[in-house]
Amino acid sequence: MLPGCLLLTGLLRSASTASSAPRMPKNMGSWDKFTSSSCYSHSNNASSKARLTAKEQLDPLALIKDEVSEVTDRLRSMVVAEVPELTSAAGYFFSAGAEGKRTCPTVLLLMASAISMKISDGLENRSRARHMRVAEITEMIHISSLIHDDVLDDADTRRGMDSLNFTVGKKLAVLAGDFLLFRAFSAAVSLDNTEVVSLLATAVNNLVTGELMQMSITPAQRCSMDYYLQKTYYKTAALISNSCKAIAVITGQTAEIQALAYQYGRHLGIAYQLIDDILDFTGTTASLGKASLSDIHQGIVTAPILFAMEEFPELCEIVEQGFDDPSNVEIALKYLSKSQGIEKTRLLAAEHAKLAADAIDGLPESEDQVILNSRQALKDLTQKFMRRTK
Repeated sequence: MLPGCLLLTGLLRSASTASSAPRMPKNMGSWDKFTSSSCYSHSNNASSKARLTAKEQLDPLALIKDEVSEVTDRLRSMVVAEVPELTSAAGYFFSAGAEGKRTCPTVLLLMASAISMKISDGLENRSRARHMRVAEITEMIHISSLIHDDVLDDADTRRGMDSLNFTVGKKLAVLAGDFLLFRAFSAAVSLDNTEVVSLLATAVNNLVTGELMQMSITPAQRCSMDYYLQKTYYKTAALISNSCKAIAVITGQTAEIQALAYQYGRHLGIAYQLIDDILDFTGTTASLGKASLSDIHQGIVTAPILFAMEEFPELCEIVEQGFDDPSNVEIALKYLSKSQGIEKTRLLAAEHAKLAADAIDGLPESEDQVILNSRQALKDLTQKFMRRTK
C-alpha cells in the first residue's frame, strides 16, 4: 500500500472501533439499490439451488455464480471516473479476461447464504442486495491492495498479464488504487452501518500495517515464524475475515455467529497464503501468472524457508544477511530442497483449512437445504484452495 492509502487509513482510523486482530498463537505455524430482478434472484432461485446435483454441490461457485457475475458487472460501472484515463486504469482488473477467480465475492456470498435467517421475501431481497454490496466493496479494496503492492514491488505481471503499473506507469496506478478505495468506502458509508464501516476500515489499516511490517523487518524478525504469521494475517487474511464478519453483522447475527464467520475468513486466508508460499517455490511462471521465486528474490522469507531453518539452524545466518547477494538465494534454496519445509508448510495450511471448516461446523443446526449446501460449499472451498496449482 502506498502513501495515498496510508492517508485514507488515517482518516478512517477514528471509525475503526472494532478490536484489532489478536496475536497469532505460536502453534498457528482487505447504498445503491439493485434492480428488482437482482434483488429477487436469490429467493426465487432457492428451490432450484436446493436441487443442485451432487457434482454441482462440490463446486462452490455453482451455487452463486450468477450473483458473482452480477457483482463483476456492477464493479465495472462503479469505477467510472470523470477522467477517461482513470476509468480505464481503475477498471483494469475488472475487464473481461482479467477478473481473476473472484474469490472474495464467492466466499462472502456463500457465507451470507450459510448464515441466512428466515425473514419475509421483501426483507430477504434487501438483505441479499446488501450482502452483494459488501462483496463489491471487499473486491474493490482487494484489487486496490494488489495494484499498490505491484507498484511497491515494481512487478511487471499480475494474473498472467502486464501489471497496471507496467501498463500505465506508477503514478496513474497509485491514483487508480486510491480511487478504488474511495469508491469502496463511499459504498460502505451508504450501507448506513457504522460497525461494517469500522470492520472494513480495520481491514485496510491491517493491510497497511502488514505492508509496513514487511518493509521494515529486522534480521531477527525475518527469522521469526510468529512475526511472519502475524504479517500474513494482516496482508492476506484480515480483509476476508473482517468482511465475513461484516456479512454476519449485516444479517443481524449474534456475536457468536459473527465470531465464527470471522474465524472462517481468518483461517481460510492464512491457508490460502501458505499454499501461495509453496507455489512460489514449486510453480512455474506460466502457471502462477507471475515470476516464480519472486518472494525470495525480493528478500521476503516465507513459511517453507522458516521451516527449513528449524531443521538447519545455520540457514538463519544466511536469512539474516538478506538476499541481495544472489549466492545467498542459491544457498537457501539448497537447504530448502534438503528440508521438509514444503511438506510442513502444507501441513500447516491443512491445519488452518480444518480450523476454517470447524468454524462452519460450529454454526447452529439448520434443516434448510440452501443453507446446508452453502455451508458444505464453504468447507469444500478450503480443500479446493489446498489443491490449487496457481
